[in-house]
Amino acid sequence: MVRLLDFLLRDWKDRAAIDPAKAGFFGFSLGGSTGLVLMGTRPDFARVASFCKETTGACAQLHNGETPPDPVQDVRIRTAVIVDPAPGVLTRENLAVVKVPFQFWRSQFGGPGVGDGSGTARVADGLPGKPDIHVVPAGHFAFLAPCSAELAVAVPRICTDVPAGFDRAGFHREFNATVVQFFREQLAGGVR
Repeated sequence: MVRLLDFLLRDWKDRAAIDPAKAGFFGFSLGGSTGLVLMGTRPDFARVASFCKETTGACAQLHNGETPPDPVQDVRIRTAVIVDPAPGVLTRENLAVVKVPFQFWRSQFGGPGVGDGSGTARVADGLPGKPDIHVVPAGHFAFLAPCSAELAVAVPRICTDVPAGFDRAGFHREFNATVVQFFREQLAGGVR
């Protein structure tokens, strides 16, 4: 993400269209966790290792004390919308460093990568300051755009809402408008 922002602000042919003082971040699921890291959170890999039951791959590395390099905080991010982040590496202590204003959305019923919803509830309870928190009475995949008929047949797992009958299209009209309004207010003068 840091390299992408570097490119957009320094090397992109249309970089003049971007005000570098008005950089916002939107992240869903692992992207939400990424956003919190970019805002200063240091992931708690020991916490992840304690949940890791596997003895291969990333779990083996964590059990052996091998962790990724320290993440980079990007001070160019002035505000963010964080949506149903993967909660495993997030704690009240490592979230306390976040000083960037942000909006937080979480699913009530969770789903793959976020569990049953209790992890994102725990994260919401530990957020610093007074972020704008929204709880959606649906599962994790409700935050994805409504599925076409073809996509619903091809990948029903991401197109089937919990609970059944949840109005994803109606939710997205409200969700999208609320997110855009938040960015406009936070970035004073609108998003380009």
